[in-house]
Amino acid sequence: MNLEDLRMQIDEIDDRMLELFRERMEISKQIAAYKQQHNLPILDNQRERTKLAKLSEKAGEELSNYTYALYSDIMDMSKACQEKMLHPVSALREQIEQTIANTPNLFPENAVVACQGVEGAYSQQACDKLFSKSSIMYFNSFQGVFSAVDNGLCRYGVLPLENSTAGSVNKIYDLMMKYNFSIVRSVRLKIDHHLLAKRGTKLSEIREIFSHEQAINQSTEFIKSLGNVKATVCANTAIAAQMTAQSDRRDVAALSSRSCAELYGLECLASSVQDKGNNYTRFICISKKPEIYPGADKTSIMMILPHRPGSLYKVLARFYSLNINLIKLESRPIPDRDFEFMFYFDLETSIYSPKFAELMADLDGLCEEFKYLGSYSEVI
Repeated sequence: MNLEDLRMQIDEIDDRMLELFRERMEISKQIAAYKQQHNLPILDNQRERTKLAKLSEKAGEELSNYTYALYSDIMDMSKACQEKMLHPVSALREQIEQTIANTPNLFPENAVVACQGVEGAYSQQACDKLFSKSSIMYFNSFQGVFSAVDNGLCRYGVLPLENSTAGSVNKIYDLMMKYNFSIVRSVRLKIDHHLLAKRGTKLSEIREIFSHEQAINQSTEFIKSLGNVKATVCANTAIAAQMTAQSDRRDVAALSSRSCAELYGLECLASSVQDKGNNYTRFICISKKPEIYPGADKTSIMMILPHRPGSLYKVLARFYSLNINLIKLESRPIPDRDFEFMFYFDLETSIYSPKFAELMADLDGLCEEFKYLGSYSEVI
């Protein structure tokens, strides 16, 4: 046989498989109706395990693993179909629609906003990019920002989430597990680090540099080029500039923004010292009350998955089957739970898309715990 003959045989088999798949899904709907009538749960773990084991055994050693993967996916699709049939509109979808209805059409220009650090911090610059007018309250820690929003002291909080050079801000992801909040917008800010020191100080005199851990990580090559110079981590790049200005020493400097030079009376010894020119930090704007503004095309969720092979794959396969783009995946260990992780996902899809509604209905059944963090747009 030539290649075309073999492909024709494959096409014929695919047609038969498709008809059988349709027949199987139709019977699955009938099972769902029966379970609803008799108040039975959709998932029967024992039957599913037994069925998968038998099918894998029947397939033989060579195809055993492929068969297990295939029928595991088919069973997941069957359960999703049953869930959609029994609950056409999920509780989460109802909540999202209610939030959309209750949110004004325009993002507010003025608000009381919580930021970490002091005046001149990059968080303040991100805040200025989000709000044309704002009253900023500064806190010493990221937890202070979350707490201020959680307790109603500030309507919004602005927090750094990830940097294009140094990666994710892990403390933020850890705090996400602790607090209830909603992401209402994000902003991407170009980050340029400048070496600031007291006026009259020479670059050769610098023996210690203050800055935030992320800024130090983003400027490692420059710091190495200075020779025997100590890098000291502090809470914020603006605080580093403040510490430099208030220090009695003349051999200290700060990695900070150019605006901090004027703000704290410092001189710029070196400009744009970060390792990469395209250095961006993504900030999120959080609120206590859910808000979804028009144009929201990004969604953030958190999940705790079953501690067994294939759990993450099943979630990723669902994104793929719905043609939803995954733009961020982060995992963090869960406190007080041995070797268990929380997974954070950023998805790119419009909240008005039918596939978004279908995804929100399906995901809860794929995980042990599910948390919807919000849908929003990003300012660039």
